Parts: sequence; structure tokens; C-alpha cells
Amino acid sequence: QVQLVESGGGSVQAGGSRRLSCAASGYTYSNRYMGWFRQAPGKEREGVAAIYLGSDSTYYADSVKGRFTISQDNAKNTLYLEMNSLEPEDTAMYYCAASVGWIIPEYWASTYQYNYWGQGTQVTVSS
Repeated sequence: QVQLVESGGGSVQAGGSRRLSCAASGYTYSNRYMGWFRQAPGKEREGVAAIYLGSDSTYYADSVKGRFTISQDNAKNTLYLEMNSLEPEDTAMYYCAASVGWIIPEYWASTYQYNYWGQGTQVTVSS
């Protein structure tokens, strides 16, 4: 039973920082990607960042480049998203996602490439 459990969400003022965590359990696929997605009310779910666990290659949405950093801790089976210089536009429910194997890197932000999803953690940025 694969489980992804996000934590670290909350309220923060614009310009502030937040670190999200995603604890993964129940799967040991080696060639897999994990990612962070977000969904604001009335909008589609969008890819924020992804990482290939085999090489630590990372991918970012243009809107978060230079502000967000995705990383992993293999020993803890945990994925992180360090978010700095937060803006009100970053307000959304943030979801952790994992694939069961290789995905097309150019489409890392496509939700259909991921097989498992967490329940989400809310991040609210006030101006």
C-alpha cells in the first residue's frame, strides 16, 4: 500500500518561507520521479517541481524558479519543497505525487504521469 503524506502547510505572509515535506511509504521503485503540484480554487492542478530520484535531476515551473527548491532524503523516504519569497499567487493546496517508473522528462508537469498522490497540504500567502 503506497502512501504519501504531506505536511508543512500553513499561513505565511508574502515574502516569507515555508518547507513542505512528503513522507513516502510502501513502494521501492528505483527509477521513479516524485513531484509537487498545486491547485488553487477554480484552477487546474499544475506542476510546481519534480525530481528524478535516480540522479537528483530537478525540474521547475517558470513561476517558481529561483524561489522554490525540491529535494529528497533517501534515508527518510521523504520529499521536500523549500519555498522562499512566497507570493499571494502561491496560495494553493499542494500535493505530493510519485510515479512507478520512468516518465518523459519534458512532461514532468503532466498529472497523468504520476500514479500516486497525497491528500494535500494547504499553503496560504497573505499580502
